[in-house]
Amino acid sequence: MANIKSMRFQNSIIGLFLLGRFLLLMSLPLEGLRGYGDFEHFYNLASMGIPFIDIWVEFPPVFPLFSRLLFELTDGSQHVYDYLLVIVWTIVQAGCLWAFIRLLRIIYPENPSPEPIWLYFTISLILPYSWWYFDSLAVLATLLGILWVFEGRTNLAGMSLALGTLTKLFPILALPMAWRWLELRKASTILLVVLGITFSVYAGLYLGSSEQTLASIRSQGAKGSWETVWALIDGNYKTGNFGPEIERYDPSKAEILRGNPAKISPWLALIPFAAIGGWFFWRARINSIRAAISFLGVTWCIFLIWTPGYSPQWVLYLLPIVLLVLPLRKATLFAIVLTVVNLLEWPVMLSRGYNWGLWLTILLRTLLFMVLLLEFLKPVYNPYQAAEAS
Repeated sequence: MANIKSMRFQNSIIGLFLLGRFLLLMSLPLEGLRGYGDFEHFYNLASMGIPFIDIWVEFPPVFPLFSRLLFELTDGSQHVYDYLLVIVWTIVQAGCLWAFIRLLRIIYPENPSPEPIWLYFTISLILPYSWWYFDSLAVLATLLGILWVFEGRTNLAGMSLALGTLTKLFPILALPMAWRWLELRKASTILLVVLGITFSVYAGLYLGSSEQTLASIRSQGAKGSWETVWALIDGNYKTGNFGPEIERYDPSKAEILRGNPAKISPWLALIPFAAIGGWFFWRARINSIRAAISFLGVTWCIFLIWTPGYSPQWVLYLLPIVLLVLPLRKATLFAIVLTVVNLLEWPVMLSRGYNWGLWLTILLRTLLFMVLLLEFLKPVYNPYQAAEAS
């Protein structure tokens, strides 16, 4: 068995990943790299001005500002912009792999297995979501944040989760896990760092342009439902895209509802889901790092069942949790099925106009989230039995 505790093994895995990805970059034409991702959209937004100042954007500020900087550095050359973007995401994913290995070591200090590493390596290398979109940066921030939570480096954990929150919001879901694992003072420090950095960044942008900043924040509420059970109920058979980029100059366009209005308000639906999550929070028996990460998985599953919208690339956040805490056979099965279902939805069906296929993929994926929720609960509420199974 390979010794995954050695630096040589870790460096070899990361080096092999970088080699594989760069070979892929050299062998694919530019259109092949762009694929069904949002390269065109990202470039167009970057070319329109400074995000949150000249235009409103539907994303938190870190990536739009970075994208604008990349646009300036490439002197507006789109093909150079695209290649540099893929290279940056490749380096970010190498960081995700590094953090994943570190977490696996501390979860299983006595007898870590290399199989989850190879599986995460393979999925990261070939799954195009990891370079079509910018979610990999938020995944890295989350993995580093939870790693530093377990290492007791609270300031670094808070800064990493703040960076993630300013990239995609989702890393904030790690905070309940931190509160269950750490003593009150350290958990409060992480919360204050996350809130302080996030508020400071938005406050600075607000001072630069209050209209475009507020429009950017409000835009997510006007997005409606998409690619979830709630979207099926609302009759929204669409993706989560907004209108033409030219609308980004007009702050009033940010509040235009995309699709049909919600038949069940997501804020009303949040009440029972928050109650369930609160009950799990107070009843959880977290006596190991594996149980703590499982609790993060519980939080994610509750969120994904509740949220009015879903994008297939969000599977990137769930895969490392699955591979870190579930027994190998179950982890492999869930990882493969989740990946296939999401790819079936986008790009296979939706890119070809087969929107009727959402009935299949959405219902199947929601069922998977429910089953996965039960699997994540085992290490949290039956820690000794789950340890034996693992």
